[in-house]
This record gives sequence, C-alpha cells and structure tokens, in this order.
Amino acid sequence: MKAFTICRSISAIGFALALLPGLATASSFVGSLHVIPGPSTVPANGDVNPYGVAVVARSSGKLVRGHVLISNFNNGSNIQGTGTTIVDVAPNGALSVFATISAKNLPGPCPGGIGLTTALSVLRNGWVIVGSLPTADGTAATAKAGCLLVLNNQGKVVETFSGTKFNANINGPWDMTALDLGNVAELFVTNVLNGTVAANGSVVKRGTVVRIILSVPAGSDNDSDDTMPHELLRTVIGSGFEERTDPAALVLGPTGVGLAPNGTLYVADTLLNRVAAIPNAAFRSTNAGTGQTVSMGSHLNQPLGLTVAPNGHVLTVNGGDGNIVEISPGGAQVATKTIDTSGAGAGTLFGIALTLDQKGLYFVDDGDNTLDLLH
Repeated sequence: MKAFTICRSISAIGFALALLPGLATASSFVGSLHVIPGPSTVPANGDVNPYGVAVVARSSGKLVRGHVLISNFNNGSNIQGTGTTIVDVAPNGALSVFATISAKNLPGPCPGGIGLTTALSVLRNGWVIVGSLPTADGTAATAKAGCLLVLNNQGKVVETFSGTKFNANINGPWDMTALDLGNVAELFVTNVLNGTVAANGSVVKRGTVVRIILSVPAGSDNDSDDTMPHELLRTVIGSGFEERTDPAALVLGPTGVGLAPNGTLYVADTLLNRVAAIPNAAFRSTNAGTGQTVSMGSHLNQPLGLTVAPNGHVLTVNGGDGNIVEISPGGAQVATKTIDTSGAGAGTLFGIALTLDQKGLYFVDDGDNTLDLLH
C-alpha cells in the first residue's frame, strides 16, 4: 500500500510541475526595487536573530493569508540555537506570536531540544514545518542533531521528523523549501551537522540535501494521528557540501534552497561562495553530489537564504556583506544590491521569501531584528 501511495504521489508531482510556467530570463528582478524598512520581529519573551521567513498563502486557524511567519534562532539572552518562537507579522506591521515551542512537551524525538532555524515552510493545508538545530549554551560544541517540527494551524507541535529513515538522515536542518501540491508535498532540507561538531572548526565535506515526500491531509486543526502529515520517502539528493563550525555563525554549510519550475533545485553553497544546481530534484532517485556550479565567487560572499524569482533568476543574500545577488540560470550575476537596513552589513541576512503577488521580496535583518521588504 505504501509503494502505491508513493507512486501516486510522484505522479501528482509530475503533473503539477508540467502545469507550471517555463523559466523566463527577463531583465533583473531586483534592479528596480527599493528597500522598505519594516517592523520588529522580537516577541515579548525577547527572542532575537530572525532566520526563517514564510508567507501564508491560505487562511486556516491562526494562519492568515498575506501574513508572514518568522522563526527566531536566539533567545532573549542572544544565545544561538535556543530560540523557541515563531512570530506572525501582519501587513500593517502588527506582531503576534504564532507558536512558542517547549522542548519538554514535544510529541516525538528532537535531539538536543529547540533552536529554530531558517528551515520554515507553510503548507496550503494549514501545516507549518520548521527546523531545529539546538544548542545548550550557544556554542557549536553543544549543538545536536535536532529535527523538523510539524505544527498545526493553531501553532501546536503535533509530530517531529528526526533521525535516519529510508537511509537519509536529518542532522542539523538548516534551511528548507517546499513543493506544495495540497495532499502531497516535497520538502528539500539542507543539513549541516554531519561530522561538523567533531571536526572542531575544520572543514568537512559532508553537508547534505534531503528530499522528503509527505502525504499531507487537510484538517490541520485536528491533531489525531490519521490527519497529520506522514513521511512516505526520504532521499539524499545532494551530499559532499563543505561545512564547519564558526564562533560567530555557529555553523556554516549548505543553506538556502529554491526549486525552479523545471525541477532544478538551487543550493546556496555558503563556504565555497557558490550557487549549485541539482537537476530533476523532484524525481531523482540518485545522489547528485554537490551538483553543478551555476555561479561562483565575484559578488557571492557566503550566500545564505535563497529563492527563485518569477523571471527564473536565483536570488540569494550574502552573510558576508549584507547584499542580495541575482543570478541568471546561465550563471551571470545580473544584479547586486545592498539591502541590510541596520548598517551592520556582514552577518545580518538570512531567510527570504517572495511576496504573494510575486512583485517583491521579504527578508529578515538580524542587525536590527526586523522584517523588511524589497519592493
């Protein structure tokens, strides 16, 4: 029965991709856009270091269409890997808390506890999935494998995805994108803790990209077992990416991922200042290694968050200088723009997400803990 479900799900994925528009190669997406400084992302408990950004496309429970969810990586004492909140920012800038997650009340394993990462997605059936890469004291020495946390539309954690399954490991989920088809979804998750802590600052080439195929029922206001998302298959579709611990950033490794309409998955290869491409990512059954180099060096300076613009270009933000870089599918770096609003530059930019109308880009700025807009 599971094999039949997987085959049917993959067929649905193929049909949906076939309906998507082809890649365009129009002029620059970000070139004519301007930065609009936005509201604070700091909730009442003081959590800082906003990482993940996800736009709500469909209202359900506490999820409101057009609102933006943001995951916080640090707690109120600014200790990395200890942030526990997902905040909600309305279009008018009003801030509320969607979820506060306690490690003591999890329904499944999440080794090390809670430290919410850039891996954040909202599925159309009302489920929110967020990564955790936790520490005990903010240092890489205490970082643990973590998990993916599944929350219902009321902000309650109802299950976790962790450990090794189908020969694919979740170990330090750092960023994520989703192909959301309603009752079926694919998650593409980068992992940065495969041997990283043991290497004690040395580079190891063990970062991975794991694809997870999910069955996604409707009814996310219900947390009974038969209405929750279920894993159908995990596959390692990329591996060998460089990663290492870092005293300022905790860990550096493959970060942002974005899926193009032709099924190519773009990966921000942070340590090599590179954007890589994994072809046929939605279907492939084999490991593409570190993928094909699309663009490397020049204006790329520790690329972190990544998405694909409506014109088919890759957008990625630098951890090294506070800039956004736009790259054509052919590898040309067609635009670079400084978007950091804090003036701190390096170490401020993380998650990015297109606006609902696809005409702008939300981004978080750790320098002043804000959600800003490029429009």
